[in-house]
Amino acid sequence: MNEIAPPLPPLPEGFRLPFYYGALHNVGVDYLVPPERVNGHLAGTGLSAGLLDGKACVSFNYQLYFAQFDFGPSVTQEIELNIIAFPTASSSLLPDLTYSQFAQGEDQTKLRGNWRIQVACDAPIAIRAGKMLFNEPKFPAWFKTTMPSPNADPDAVWKVECLDASLTPDGNDIIKHDKPLFSFRVDLAGLLPAPVSIAPFTEYGTDPKQRTLAAPLNVYQAYQHYALDGRGRERVSLTVEDPRSGIGADLLALTKDVHPVGVWSYQSPIVAAQNRPYYTATKP
Repeated sequence: MNEIAPPLPPLPEGFRLPFYYGALHNVGVDYLVPPERVNGHLAGTGLSAGLLDGKACVSFNYQLYFAQFDFGPSVTQEIELNIIAFPTASSSLLPDLTYSQFAQGEDQTKLRGNWRIQVACDAPIAIRAGKMLFNEPKFPAWFKTTMPSPNADPDAVWKVECLDASLTPDGNDIIKHDKPLFSFRVDLAGLLPAPVSIAPFTEYGTDPKQRTLAAPLNVYQAYQHYALDGRGRERVSLTVEDPRSGIGADLLALTKDVHPVGVWSYQSPIVAAQNRPYYTATKP
């Protein structure tokens, strides 16, 4: 007897999907770690670590994105700490890949996806949406950043500092605290990137009944991937200022004694430019 297909998960009142990004700037860092290091985070999820070169993949990424709503614009920053995982029941469909193949987007099954274990975010509306739609482990934070930009001198360095914050009593704003949680620096100068078709990203989460959800995140242009080829120590620095915070403790435990194997980035294309003025004739 064929099983009856389940309906789509319901949407909480006040939310709608898809959520459309007006612009996105994104950088991520990948680590390969012993599989036993991530197993505790996956227990009871119905997911298993998506091994690459026989190792589990831990990845964190910084996002700056813009969205337009009927009530006005919203600008959000967040950092996800992920374990690359897949539904255990689909193990027979999962291709055996190296990290290089995965980074180049060769797993078009998209079964390998992001199981989010920590998400720091500076926008209350995004925190609510993440929790209510996907049960993301999202918490308030704020950020100090430097990133490549066409509106600055040419530079290929990303610097991001994540600091502690709390929500106001009404939950509609954040209170910034002068307490760094962690920071990272990524120097891509002189590295030749490869365009990769790695999106859509499958984002795994749970619903209130602890049923596993899978939601694709489409990005409509190619990412740039930088293979570090043993240069992770010199290209990426990660500093945990508060090891007692949840995200600080997880970063230390998951990435100890290993160095990044790859970096990927995406920046939305320029859509308009206000040019330099010139003097115009005022007399014939």
